[in-house]
Amino acid sequence: MRTMISSRSRLFAALALTCVLAPLTLGPLTLAIAATLDDYQHRVTAAAALVEELRDADEDESNPTPEAFITTNLTRVRQMLPAKETVTLDGLSVPVDNTWVHEELSAYEKAGTMLKRSESLARMAERLHAIDERIQEIHRRKTVNTDKDAEKGRLAEILRRPEYISKAPEGSALERLVERIVRWIAKLFPRIKPMQGGGSPWIAKIAQILVVGICLAAIAFLVWRYGPRFMQGRRKKKKKREARIILGERLEPDQTSADLLAQADALARNGDLRSAIRKAYIALLCELGDRKLISIAQYKTNRDYLYSVRDKGSLYSSMRKLTASFELHWYGLVPAGENDWNDFRNDYQKTLRTGSGSLQS
Repeated sequence: MRTMISSRSRLFAALALTCVLAPLTLGPLTLAIAATLDDYQHRVTAAAALVEELRDADEDESNPTPEAFITTNLTRVRQMLPAKETVTLDGLSVPVDNTWVHEELSAYEKAGTMLKRSESLARMAERLHAIDERIQEIHRRKTVNTDKDAEKGRLAEILRRPEYISKAPEGSALERLVERIVRWIAKLFPRIKPMQGGGSPWIAKIAQILVVGICLAAIAFLVWRYGPRFMQGRRKKKKKREARIILGERLEPDQTSADLLAQADALARNGDLRSAIRKAYIALLCELGDRKLISIAQYKTNRDYLYSVRDKGSLYSSMRKLTASFELHWYGLVPAGENDWNDFRNDYQKTLRTGSGSLQS
């Protein structure tokens, strides 16, 4: 009898343990594995893009937002940022609390007026962008701290080279030639002795004017005769453009935005519209960089480039729309359709025309 009771007890305990562990084993594996900081940043950026898209759709009163669209985006945000997760940073596991995101989403769903829903989305987007900026600062700080000592050593080594040791200025060849001519002209004329009390001061002034005039005429002739040739010799050839890295993609020195856009069209024709949108967005950044409207740097993100044109109103508005579409389809993994690609390409051309106006102003 005791043996039967003991066997039943062990069987009941095993079943109970299975019921407890089942939700953990069947749940998403990403919750059990700590995410990297880069992965968390990409998800934050994509979630911000989805929230911005919801906000823009709500603000457009002429086109009511379908409930299916709202529900899909809210579900994606919840999946991208679970309430509790762990992020690895320099080998350390850091617990992250995203509960506030779920609370704001619930507040958005319960809001009775369009104004309250818009305010909820605005708070959420602002906080997500703030988190994204803090993560970017962490990346920049790590890069600076890692390279600071190495850069100091390289700089000290360079400054010890002979070509960087300061020497007394010797002057250019033209300057030395002018000095020789001035000394030669001065030797042709004897030094003017002070006039005696009975001499005329006008004669001395005229002589001085003649000497100075002859010297200036000689200098002007030399500048006219040899100046253009000298300036051409001094002109340096344009520095060959080096390879650039934009959003992780390496661009060859001779690669232009037109080449990138042609590659994007080829990707679109092959059906890879998501990659086509990414390639066209990189082409946009390349073109704006060539026009000196933005500064290209390897460490910069799409949000860095967008914030750099914040003072250019019309360009910022056009580029903001393209950035949101890029983040939604690339980082948010939302499938792109033919209309999405056509809209992106048309907005690309409009943005370049807007950039031309900003450059002229």
